[in-house]
Amino acid sequence: MAATLASDHFLSLPRPDVVAGPPAGVPDTTTLAAHDFDVDTRTGFMPPAAPLSRLPPPWEAWESTLDEARRLNLKLGDTPDLPESEKVKSESWRSHVRNLPVLPIGDIKKSELYLRRAHHVLGFIMHFYIHSLPPDAPVVIPVSIALPLLQVSAQLRLPPILTYSDNVLYNWDLKPGPTTMENVPTVDNLRSQTLFTGTTDEEEFYLTSARIELKGVEALELMQVIMDEAFVGDDIAIRRITEYLHKLADVLRELRTTLLAIKEHCNPDIFYHLIRPWFSGQDSDPAHRPWVFQGIETDPTLEQPTELSGPSAGQSSLIHALDIFLGVDQYSHHSAVTGSSSASSGGIAKSSFLDRMQSYMPRHHRQFLQHLAANPRPLRKIVSSSKDPALLEAYNNAVLALKEFRDAHMIIVALYIIGPSRRPVPNAVTEHLREDFKKDYGVETLKGTGGTELARFLKDVRDRTAGAVLPEATG
Repeated sequence: MAATLASDHFLSLPRPDVVAGPPAGVPDTTTLAAHDFDVDTRTGFMPPAAPLSRLPPPWEAWESTLDEARRLNLKLGDTPDLPESEKVKSESWRSHVRNLPVLPIGDIKKSELYLRRAHHVLGFIMHFYIHSLPPDAPVVIPVSIALPLLQVSAQLRLPPILTYSDNVLYNWDLKPGPTTMENVPTVDNLRSQTLFTGTTDEEEFYLTSARIELKGVEALELMQVIMDEAFVGDDIAIRRITEYLHKLADVLRELRTTLLAIKEHCNPDIFYHLIRPWFSGQDSDPAHRPWVFQGIETDPTLEQPTELSGPSAGQSSLIHALDIFLGVDQYSHHSAVTGSSSASSGGIAKSSFLDRMQSYMPRHHRQFLQHLAANPRPLRKIVSSSKDPALLEAYNNAVLALKEFRDAHMIIVALYIIGPSRRPVPNAVTEHLREDFKKDYGVETLKGTGGTELARFLKDVRDRTAGAVLPEATG
């Protein structure tokens, strides 16, 4: 006979309302692994099972609307010489969105998986809607998607915009093929669920990040065993930490190789002109148009969104975890390294772009980073107070490997953003090109999807990471 839980058992209770807060003393059961910060030993920050691919029938209107946007192959609204037929097609789809009913999210709140899927679907619909608009049109997000997206985002503690988790962590499925007992994702068996363009270039862009997340599991394992040895702290533990740090450096260099492999399947010009504009945020809009969410005033629990940055690698919890663990976050996350949309007034220092990006991460992953930062035996302090030259060498090797990973990121940005912005548009993408990208942007004014001034920002982060190398002991 199958065992069943009593109806009043805490695991039998429905998902607690995150906005209202769970009853006092009730553990977080919003996900099965909430007690482990939703970090899986096999897949890291990626979920071990494929994300939900469709919401239940009561929300089919959202799913079918997204399906239709993809089927129509909508074009960017600021494409030069956009044919009238494309304008009519886009406006017809947007009219459909405006006429959708406002669907309640009551039952969606009972499931974290439903909430993630709803954020994903509504986020893609919103980006399709905004970026298919004419470039001079105001950005007014219809209440039919604005209100439920705001409500879902409040439950997930995420901004109402596509995030890295929507495009990477929760945007995959397993390729067709033989199934296994565990059926967990690997670097070789993934495919994307949702794409703006339907191109393999876009899919490869998302899957490269997913492969980095999966390869990063070994780094998370090494971080765990190093912290365990740090708790012991004797000579044997120091020797083991030294060995593990060298292994961590090797893993970081494998992540660098994985990142650079994107060049094999993602065309820089197609990415820059046809893919990247779709997931831009409000803070990357050349016209500086505010995003107006209709219906927000009808729900007093909702807050007006302020900064809305598009998904970027800066929202990867894995890279933040490596920064914190190695103790280089005080350098790479320095307040001088900010996104272009950050603002300060009244003498208050601007928040670091990387710190700000943590608000775009799944909340359990943010809590993991906070837990990691609160480690009472930080690795950097152990190394700096030790007189063991082998430990110091191993630590610096890991820091430099992280710096090399950021070198690779700069190479990718130069190849996929700075380069295409400066050269003539290839004939293959001319008809789809956004008008604002035809301008002769200088390097310093280029922005990432997260709103960062790319050249300065990435160089600052890379240099500050290198600056975290500890000096050799003297005397």
